[in-house]
Amino acid sequence: MAFIGDYVPRKCGIATFTYDVREAVAKQFPHTESFIVPVNDLSEGYEYPPEVRFEFMEGELESYLRAADYINFGHVDVVSLQHEFGIYGGPAGSFILPLMRDLRVPVVTTLHTVLQKPNADQRLVMKELTALSARLVVMGEKGKTMLTEIYSVPEEKIDVIPHGIPDMPFIDPNFYKDQFGVEGKHVLLTFGLLSPNKGIEVALRTLPKIVKEFPDLVYIILGATHPNLVRQHGESYRQSLERMAQSLGVERHVSFYNRFVNIEELKSFLGVADIYITPYLNAAQITSGTLAYAVGCGKAVVSTPYWHAEELLAEDRGVLVPFGDTDALAREVIGLLRDDQRRHAMRKRAYMFGRNMIWSQTAGLYMASFEKARSSRVHAAPQRLHVRTLEQEPLELPRMNLSHLIQMSDATGMLQHATYTFRNFSEGYCTDDNARALILCVLLEELELEVPELKRLSKSYASFLNYAFDRDQRRFRNFMSFDRRWLEDVGSTDSQARALWCLGTCVGRSSHRDLQYWAADLFDKALPNLLEASSIRTWAFTLLGIYEYFRRFNGDRFVAAARDNLTARILDQYDQHAGDNWLWFEDKVTYANARIPQVLILGGRWADNPRAYDVGLKSLRWLLNVQTSEAGHFRPIGSNGWYPRGEKPAAFDQQPIEAHGTVSACLEAYRTTNDNFWYEKARRAFEWFLGRNDLGLSLHDPATGGCCDGLHVDRINLNQGAESTLAFLIAQAEMLLLENDLKAFMKPREREIQPYDESAPPAKETKK
Repeated sequence: MAFIGDYVPRKCGIATFTYDVREAVAKQFPHTESFIVPVNDLSEGYEYPPEVRFEFMEGELESYLRAADYINFGHVDVVSLQHEFGIYGGPAGSFILPLMRDLRVPVVTTLHTVLQKPNADQRLVMKELTALSARLVVMGEKGKTMLTEIYSVPEEKIDVIPHGIPDMPFIDPNFYKDQFGVEGKHVLLTFGLLSPNKGIEVALRTLPKIVKEFPDLVYIILGATHPNLVRQHGESYRQSLERMAQSLGVERHVSFYNRFVNIEELKSFLGVADIYITPYLNAAQITSGTLAYAVGCGKAVVSTPYWHAEELLAEDRGVLVPFGDTDALAREVIGLLRDDQRRHAMRKRAYMFGRNMIWSQTAGLYMASFEKARSSRVHAAPQRLHVRTLEQEPLELPRMNLSHLIQMSDATGMLQHATYTFRNFSEGYCTDDNARALILCVLLEELELEVPELKRLSKSYASFLNYAFDRDQRRFRNFMSFDRRWLEDVGSTDSQARALWCLGTCVGRSSHRDLQYWAADLFDKALPNLLEASSIRTWAFTLLGIYEYFRRFNGDRFVAAARDNLTARILDQYDQHAGDNWLWFEDKVTYANARIPQVLILGGRWADNPRAYDVGLKSLRWLLNVQTSEAGHFRPIGSNGWYPRGEKPAAFDQQPIEAHGTVSACLEAYRTTNDNFWYEKARRAFEWFLGRNDLGLSLHDPATGGCCDGLHVDRINLNQGAESTLAFLIAQAEMLLLENDLKAFMKPREREIQPYDESAPPAKETKK
């Protein structure tokens, strides 16, 4: 057997569970062999024990496929997969799906969470996960019901196996109290990784009422702060709880043990408790290992009525109180401490019920599930090797290299220009480039790449934008000299809109709350003035920001009205200028061209606007025809003359932002239509950076990660400025995000986009 999931010494509940279930199965069935394939959330990994044979990285998709290869060649009969949203990489943890598809053996998936209201990504992942699993394990009947009713999983495919617990004797808590120096005192206990959703604040607020009745009481809060919380905020949450205890005047009744304890230590802590408390804040928790441990050890439990608690504490095996109700919690704790007979009877009922949950029993149920999986034949078919020609296999994307981005950035922000690869201090900084740079940082965060400097860079760019925003005028300034003097009072409307685009991206995509809140505040202040702009590109950049903002706040009615207003203006421009052979919005095609069709396609996808959708796809297809050379490669309209109506398009100077904009627009069209034509055009536009262009020269510098400033008639501009470098890096990040999605949600033979047949007639454009 191969076990996949978090693993000790990683400090989390699933790591402990994976260790315990593997140990229990090995002990009960000594003829079996097993090893561990853990997922790492840290680049340096962990000091794993010998049973760990192979590791893979949470945010590195290719490592998931290598893990599948390792298991396939490891003479494995069955895989036991631990699943929880948040421990695997990709949207909603989707990176685990290609690993499962590549396995040649059946998978038994233990679901530590079953969501009642999944978002679109979570629902899609669950659909694939349940289909790829030979068996599904949940830890209670509620989970089984939700799988059948919400996710349409056949009932016969589901095994209900309770959360395993250690086998502890039924002993009076007074037996342990001298070990903790609490002889003669009443002891309350809560344990588990500390985080704000655990409701510790509610329990602390009950203490003044309880200690008034039982002044000898001690409340032990056992467990380290959740590692993710520590990485983002240090120990500020734990310290806030300590300050709360002091302000309530109960500090001498509260004991924090900031440790992730081993099983023997945990037994002692459980043993000393008279009452165990789980004051969780919401019902949507299908499994609680801490509650299972407390019930199985024969503790009197007072809990809020989350799903697992309702099952385990039924038939008077514990007491349920409403969420957040301090009066009810205090009343029930006091009542149990007063009534020894009731408390001990409750303990016995819980202990007897828990006999079916000890690991020796649970191991047998898991082995039965593994045997069913082996005989079910529900697993991926063996891989078949196949030869693909270069036509079938697109050029591999280059490695992400941020060296030039980093060296072009300082504590103020990102400098505008470079002389070759050297920073050009005389040109200073601009809001445009710092907005683009912050967008890149958010996309890199979404890609889950290990970039040590990312947090520093993000703060630098965000600080620049924050300083650029004039709160009196509610507008951004754009150009700043190297000595930090603003060179204008108000920037161009395009720079205002690009800044808003960046703010929307921070709101919609970033997982950092401080960045979200800051961006949402500035977004709200900056948007109204942009509605006064008369430039169609300003409207387009503004709409890009709006659609990013809608990833998180799509119910904002003012922003929705702004979206509809700007979309109508763009369509009106099209109606005024478009003709039979001129499907465009103006009488001259100039810069940032593909962004205009892109926002109309977004309008079709997000705002259900069929007119915008139709015009967006038609105009983008027309633009691509204009920007395709006789040899078939991408040729952006040159800035030396542009493309006036009735004349020929300027061939040079070709700018990187045009290639980037075309990549973005074509990827959006592909996501909406699922038509390979658009993906192929996105690839061709991206390959312009790599040398598939009029001169056959690469503008991308793999040594620095930078990008040259343009393509002239006889040479490339060797300066690697901010705009060009960011155009390449953001386009690369967008390509990687799409390819990660394709690899996560497609079957092995489908992961490579099939080549588009140029001779085939255009497919009918329908939304997907």
